Amino acid sequence: MATEDTAWEERIAALWSALDDHDEEEFVRRVRELTAELPSDDARIPFELACAFDSTGHSDQAVPLYRQALDAGLTGVRRRRAVIQLASSLRNVGQAKESVALLEAERDAGSDPLDDAVVGFLALAYADVGREREALSYALVALARHLPRYNRSLANYARDLTGEPA
Repeated sequence: MATEDTAWEERIAALWSALDDHDEEEFVRRVRELTAELPSDDARIPFELACAFDSTGHSDQAVPLYRQALDAGLTGVRRRRAVIQLASSLRNVGQAKESVALLEAERDAGSDPLDDAVVGFLALAYADVGREREALSYALVALARHLPRYNRSLANYARDLTGEPA
């Protein structure tokens, strides 16, 4: 079973790597074919379908599927990705306040390599709800961690935008 699951993970990863090689309908169809191989209650099914709709410009169709995947107990990095992507899709369909709430909770829930993605999408959501200075501050703090120099200075200036302590 583990070998089958590993092979499935490799095939779905390969399909995602070739996203730009397919038109929208074909890509969604191929994701449907691959997810049909999983047990019907597998939370990866709605997650991968949500991602496919999201990546082909259909955030409205992705939102309920992300919710379904999370409700079905999606775990690991896919769970965090689902929250980030759900929040992004909600922002895209005009529900920026819910996006902010999800991302603030996710930011406070723990830390992993997707922290800066959470902050980046939170910055976008903040901008959409009229909190532009906070948005800029969060984006700059996240960026500062990746610069070869000026990390501390940029992060401190970014925090000054909102009056946050350095």
